[in-house]
Amino acid sequence: MSAIIQGFARHPSRFVALLTTLAAAAIFVTPPPGGVTHLAMTGAAICLLAVGFYATVAIPEYLTALAFFTIAMVIGVGEAGVVFSGFHSTAFWMVFGGLIIGVAVQKSGLGARLATTITAKFAGSYLRVVCGVALVSGAMAFLMPSTMGRIILLIPIILALADNLGYQRGSKARTGLVLTLACASWMPSSSILPSNVPNMVLIGVAENLFDITFNYGEYALTHMPVNGFLKMVLIIVLVLTLFPAEKRGDVEIVQHETKPLTPDGRRLALILAVTLGFWVTDFIHHISPAWVAMGAAVVCLFPGVGLVDGDDLKTKVNFPSAIYVAGVLSMGAVLVETGAGDWLGGWLLAHIPLSEDAPFTSFFSIVGLGTLVNMGTTAPSAPAVVGPLATEISALTGFPIATILMSQVISYSTVVLPYQVPPLIVAMHLGGVSLRDGAKMTIALAAISLVALVPINYLWWSWLGLIP
Repeated sequence: MSAIIQGFARHPSRFVALLTTLAAAAIFVTPPPGGVTHLAMTGAAICLLAVGFYATVAIPEYLTALAFFTIAMVIGVGEAGVVFSGFHSTAFWMVFGGLIIGVAVQKSGLGARLATTITAKFAGSYLRVVCGVALVSGAMAFLMPSTMGRIILLIPIILALADNLGYQRGSKARTGLVLTLACASWMPSSSILPSNVPNMVLIGVAENLFDITFNYGEYALTHMPVNGFLKMVLIIVLVLTLFPAEKRGDVEIVQHETKPLTPDGRRLALILAVTLGFWVTDFIHHISPAWVAMGAAVVCLFPGVGLVDGDDLKTKVNFPSAIYVAGVLSMGAVLVETGAGDWLGGWLLAHIPLSEDAPFTSFFSIVGLGTLVNMGTTAPSAPAVVGPLATEISALTGFPIATILMSQVISYSTVVLPYQVPPLIVAMHLGGVSLRDGAKMTIALAAISLVALVPINYLWWSWLGLIP
């Protein structure tokens, strides 16, 4: 018994996973209350079980997804078309295409070349270096639609930069550079449609449940000014404030000989330029960003192009991430199909202030609800939990369903603690940043975002006509 207790003490996530498993089992065996069907209780139990393991990562996310598919089919909560609906979503194919593009970016050397070239332009003060790292992190989100891929690619470059500048491991400046990369790779990138997993989950929920499609330009106009640009500025200001450089004066980046871009790199640059052009102009041609990404992926895989070959597809493409996304998307469909979403949503909505007569309070409450769900489920799962409630929230507030769905971008980009976003944890681990320093940054960033950026978002969205 003592060994079990010690094991939970060393790995508290396993204890939380055990508690959610027991809670799911209790819901499954409890007789349904009045007005609630047994199928809704079963759906809620299965989804709670999945959320518990997604949130704690007590087992790998892809394994949680596979277990969810298996249990849902064995118990019979819905037809295969519902349980496996995540694989039908354009969001899944966007992620899959992005994974192949990410391999091409890394293999061709284009990503490293762009990162080192841009960063080298910012020699001078610590302020200029921090701004350079933030700019590189943000720019890469347009080219590499995987936050984890960008982190893995850029961390070695940023650490080498810190070494060149004399920022030793454990120093505030080195911590600041790593956290700039981590936060700037995640929060502002949420304003770019195909740049991370939660965005793809949100797109899947919008299309699968509400037949709503967001195009690249509309999405950027809605989120880029505040959640993109202002959030980036806030990240830079907080890093300079919380993690200032110990030594004063100018810093000099040691220049190394830069090799010419390879033919593969030039070919990929052309492919990405065309891809980005199709993404930006999707309001004209109406081709889904997912099929644009898949088109680019097919070109990268095509014999003769030579960017990604069959061996790369088997060994370098992160298929578990795609399975994970499909599992999260399917969870939202199961919540709706079984009626569990209506039951849970009714309970949640009864406890937050929503009214047509108080639009700002309602807007803040919707964002706050998503932020709390994000803390309990992690960012990729949050839109799958809150998204299905959009119809009920719309009826209470008078907001369009599209506006309610879009508000979840604000919620899952407001990260209170690092565990909510796995790429942040990976960046901190690889960069030697303590959880305490990471939490200090994310808590400050979340607090200011909720106090300052949410009201600015409200004004911006009102001007755009998203809030009546």
